[in-house]
Amino acid sequence: MKKYIAIDIGGTSIKYGLIANEQILFSCDTDTMAKKGGWHIVSLVKNIVRKYLEEQEDIAGVCISTAGMVDTKKGEIIYAGKQIPQYIGVNWKKEIKDEFNLPCEVENDVNCAGLSEAVSGAGKGKQSVLCLTIGTGIGACMVENGKIYNGHSYSAFEVGYLKLKDGDFQDLASTTALIESYKEEKNDCEKDINGKLIFDLAKNGDETAIKQIDKLIDYMCIGISNICYIINPSIVVLGGGIMEQKEYMLPKIKECMKKYLLKNIYDNTKFDCAKHKNKAGMLGAYYHFLNEQKSK
Repeated sequence: MKKYIAIDIGGTSIKYGLIANEQILFSCDTDTMAKKGGWHIVSLVKNIVRKYLEEQEDIAGVCISTAGMVDTKKGEIIYAGKQIPQYIGVNWKKEIKDEFNLPCEVENDVNCAGLSEAVSGAGKGKQSVLCLTIGTGIGACMVENGKIYNGHSYSAFEVGYLKLKDGDFQDLASTTALIESYKEEKNDCEKDINGKLIFDLAKNGDETAIKQIDKLIDYMCIGISNICYIINPSIVVLGGGIMEQKEYMLPKIKECMKKYLLKNIYDNTKFDCAKHKNKAGMLGAYYHFLNEQKSK
């Protein structure tokens, strides 16, 4: 049975495990220690691969999901934020091939999450899947007939920078925006507030929390509707930490979307929450690996 090493590189943690026949056999995680830079991450990943090769047989490849913009053909990081210094220029395909003589495929983490939802998650069976990850910022992925749309220079669906009337999409509709707007309304910038606490307060009738979540949802739906008018997806899949509040958020989002989408488009667009959650990156990296290897 062929096994694949799947690695999901985030700014905070690296999730990794073995996948065979679309099943995660087991998984672990470790701190990224991103401030140490890209080459430190390369060292961590090589240690993970080395450990599995020592313990397992029939390893057929390495599948990587990672933060940053990725040239998927070269396997190279072409842009990374300041959270991971010296990451631009890391060529994962070359590093893994030279060290272990194993094939490697690499893709952006949001794209991997979207692909996992399209193949075996909330978007399974749908022709076109728009997946948004809403957390510290906002990322998105479009999967059409099982294939990720990357764009000409591998930067398609960087929707966090979408320009709305009051600012960038991610500055208005992310978890970060919710926390900042709540603190500003309460005139309390010192208190330790997080998204979960704001939702807990809203469920207990806190008017400020309810107001700020409703404002966030309104901005979210403006951004989503603009994207829907352009690409007309079969389904919009919503993920990220804020969508852990599915029972609270999803009915409000569906109702709010009626304000911004034409009825015919709304009636033909499904809205749902991501299924795979913290496994999405590894699964998506695996599906991407299979797709790329098959095309060769």
